[in-house]
Amino acid sequence: MKISKEARRVSRSLYRICVVDGKLDETRVRQVVSKLTASRPRGALGILQNFRNLVATELQRSVAVVESATELDSAARSQLQSGLSTKYGRPLALEFKTDPELLGGIRVKVGSDVWDGSVKARLEALKNALA
Repeated sequence: MKISKEARRVSRSLYRICVVDGKLDETRVRQVVSKLTASRPRGALGILQNFRNLVATELQRSVAVVESATELDSAARSQLQSGLSTKYGRPLALEFKTDPELLGGIRVKVGSDVWDGSVKARLEALKNALA
């Protein structure tokens, strides 16, 4: 569904209202959604959809998904936590997953950023270079 420029503008301004000190305030998000659903302004569905996308994007930026071929020990986890928090300038919640298909190394996803230092990715790159 295509939304109007006005609905996009309104959803962005509502999103900015929900950001306090550089962080998304969950209480304000809930208040905005409840007031929008109660008042039902023109284009409410488009406003809500775009607002949801903005909030989801912000939430993804605060979570780092770390995939490794084997379980990481606590020292490696804490080193990753501090390194990523330093790089992004804010604390991140880390999710650790194991994926044996990686063969070795790790893959880190933070929002739309992906760092792939896995053996699988290196073998794929080598395969593509030889083809």
